[in-house]
Amino acid sequence: MKLQRKHVLAAGVAVVAAATVAVGTGLGFADSAPSRQSVCAGSITFSAEAGAPAATSNQFPVGTRLRVTNLDNDKSAEVTVVGPSGSCVLLNATAMELVREPGKNVIRNNVVERIGAAAQPGAGQPGVIGDRPGSASPPAARPVAGSACQGAITFFEEDAGPAATSDRFPVGTRLRVTNLDNNRATTVTVTGPSGSCVLLNSAAMEQVREPGKNLVRNNIVEVLG
Repeated sequence: MKLQRKHVLAAGVAVVAAATVAVGTGLGFADSAPSRQSVCAGSITFSAEAGAPAATSNQFPVGTRLRVTNLDNDKSAEVTVVGPSGSCVLLNATAMELVREPGKNVIRNNVVERIGAAAQPGAGQPGVIGDRPGSASPPAARPVAGSACQGAITFFEEDAGPAATSDRFPVGTRLRVTNLDNNRATTVTVTGPSGSCVLLNSAAMEQVREPGKNLVRNNIVEVLG
């Protein structure tokens, strides 16, 4: 009789627990955190630009405010878009330091959120002239027919021979990148993914950039195989 009473009591506890979970879920207590929608897809990396936390973008106009969160460590950085690049969002070195894990130059698991309204260039928000923060709108890169990538090209810091990362070309793809402003070219192999069509490493960038410039705006990218 005592054994039967214990079974009845255990069953009653299980029913109450199940009901509590059901009620909690119905009221929004369970799994209540909304999923966050990212305005950019793919990995995020950075350029060697110093200064206050900022970013460049091929999607958002100068003055747009973005919040970038590294989902692997829950660190976030709020940045202002200060010019164009070949990525949806390309952080500068200061912003990257706020969110990256030690020794990692790419943030694969991330959420990018747009915060506030986009300001127009020249309305009290930073713009760029050349490749430096300023007050004028940036010159647009000229679209090049036959180029495998469109938009400005920048780079990330890496202690290695000339190479690149890409969001569309598989590892092992060989590319020739030519700076049309000085006719200097570099041949690189894609070594991993990034958020850009082509993102050069520092050694490759040194082969093609003009002194003091961290962007190659007028360029052509050719696939060699």
